[in-house]
Amino acid sequence: VINNELDYKIKRIEVNPDSRLSYQYHNGRSETWVIIQGVAKVTIDGNIKIFEAGDTILIPKKAKHRVENISEEKLIFIEIQTGDYFKEDDIVRLEDDYNRLK
Repeated sequence: VINNELDYKIKRIEVNPDSRLSYQYHNGRSETWVIIQGVAKVTIDGNIKIFEAGDTILIPKKAKHRVENISEEKLIFIEIQTGDYFKEDDIVRLEDDYNRLK
């Protein structure tokens, strides 16, 4: 976490090569991702697009989303959360490679 305020949170996220995060959504926040390094395969509500360094991705509140690193280097992106709730219990995981489904 880079910055944690009442009305936003900023994180630096790293994803190893050939790894992906949960397919998930949030009820209390939207997210904006800025790719810093690597190549990201991003799924938003079933639509898949490829993004590279310098690209920005907008993820609306309640949109199902996932990011996957499809490059041979570490994927690094900045996540800016806006909304009214930023705690980790707002993550609703639909699929997860790390057995974190509830």
